[in-house]
Amino acid sequence: MNLYDATVPIFTKYLTNLEGWLDRAVAHAEAKKFDPELWVESRLALDQYPLRGQIQAACDQAKYTVAKMTGKPPPSHPDTEKTMAELRQRIRTCKDYLATFTREDFEGAEERRCAHEWMGGKGMRGGDYLDHLALPNFHFHIVTAYSILRNNGVELGKTVFIGHLPLA
Repeated sequence: MNLYDATVPIFTKYLTNLEGWLDRAVAHAEAKKFDPELWVESRLALDQYPLRGQIQAACDQAKYTVAKMTGKPPPSHPDTEKTMAELRQRIRTCKDYLATFTREDFEGAEERRCAHEWMGGKGMRGGDYLDHLALPNFHFHIVTAYSILRNNGVELGKTVFIGHLPLA
């Protein structure tokens, strides 16, 4: 399997789902007559990122993963978002970046060394990076964003989390 299939479509799907959750959150807030911007700083625990941080981190993990696995430099996205509209734009910017990658870009990705500065000079082969860090970290932030909204009353169920299935 080409690692494109395990990255770009998966990241794009869940970022698209995340946009839908934000739509439901805004509709819920409007129905209950409160400002949906309150959710931007909502969090599950005091030592976790608020919703904005979860979205920023999910987008960062997606972009860094595809950049590292293809040997391309990632774009810089400073974490300046403070509103739902800005968070939506962050998601769209990330999805647009993901759309620039092709299956061919991932040739050799399984064995390509992936490293970050925080790894202290160490790194991982691409397949291990994807399985042991990138996908778990991406899903952690996506699940936490989902949980923040769900915990605050937004009607989200498992099928809304999972989203579209490629049934044949």
